[in-house]
Order: sequence, then C-alpha cells, then structure tokens
Amino acid sequence: MYTEEEILVLLKMKDRKAFNFLYDNYSTALFTIIHKVVNDYCTAQDVLQDVFVKIWARIDQYDNHKGRLYTWMMNIARNAAIDILRSKGEIMKHKICELDADNCRNTTEKTIDAIGIKGLVLKLRPECKTILEMIYFRGYTIKDVSLSLDLPEGTVKTRLREGINNLRGKYRAMPMVALC
Repeated sequence: MYTEEEILVLLKMKDRKAFNFLYDNYSTALFTIIHKVVNDYCTAQDVLQDVFVKIWARIDQYDNHKGRLYTWMMNIARNAAIDILRSKGEIMKHKICELDADNCRNTTEKTIDAIGIKGLVLKLRPECKTILEMIYFRGYTIKDVSLSLDLPEGTVKTRLREGINNLRGKYRAMPMVALC
C-alpha cells in the first residue's frame, strides 16, 4: 500500500510498480465512469487504456493543491470518454450525410421541378429567394443563414415567411397539371 503522496512521488519518478499499483486500484472505477459515457464495453476498454497512457504522460501536470489524484484521473477519464463519443458522432453524421446527400438532393430537386416550385422561387424577391434556397434546398438552419448573410435571425425568419407566403399565392394561382 502507498499513500497518495508516496504514489505521486513514485509516479513522477516514472516508477512502474507505482503505476501498476495505480492501475490495479483505480482501473475498475475509471472503467465504470468511461463505460457509463460511451455505453460500449470494447470502446470503454480502449478509452481506459488511453486514459492510463495520458495519466502516465501527464503526471507532472497534476497539482495536489487543486484536488485529489482520483478526482484528477476521473476528469481525464470522463473527458476522454466524451471526446470519443463526440468523434464517433461526428464520424457517423459525416458518413450519413455523404450517403444520403446525393439521394436526397436528386429526389427533392425532381419533386420540386415536377410541381413547378423552382420556377416560382426564381420569381421571388432576391432577399427571399436566397433565404428559401439556403434553408429548403441546401439544408441551412435559420442560425446558419443569419451568420452567412450577416443578418439578424428575426430578419431571416421574416423574409422566409414572406417568401413562403408569396410561393403559396403563386402556387395557388398556377393551373393544375397532372404529374403522372
């Protein structure tokens, strides 16, 4: 058994026995924290291994005046698990977008062309037309449009509503044509 002060001194001297002691006594608790975040056993094992590598490499950064060793290690474990979760989410989102983007774009464009909306959008005021295209044809959010065009979100919403109302009026006035 080591006291926290003794183990810190040994870890900073890169003592492998102290590191093995640390792993044996804290790995289960850290694994539990990681597993609760990532919710996957194999991923949690990988993250735990990375966490102990980080602890070994960064032990000199630990300051016992800021908190206990266990708290410091727990924060490293939780943050590593969250990072893995975020990176996996971003990877999945990217893959889904790549697979579905072409299919969605083609299907939406065909439908829009078939019912004549694209021609009606071209007849809108440029401010409304741009916002409608960005939101409905390119998938932007109100916030994205606001940032891209350097406009307040309220202005974007007003122009969007105006554009939709104008489209409704123009669409209702169109002669109906069978799509089949």
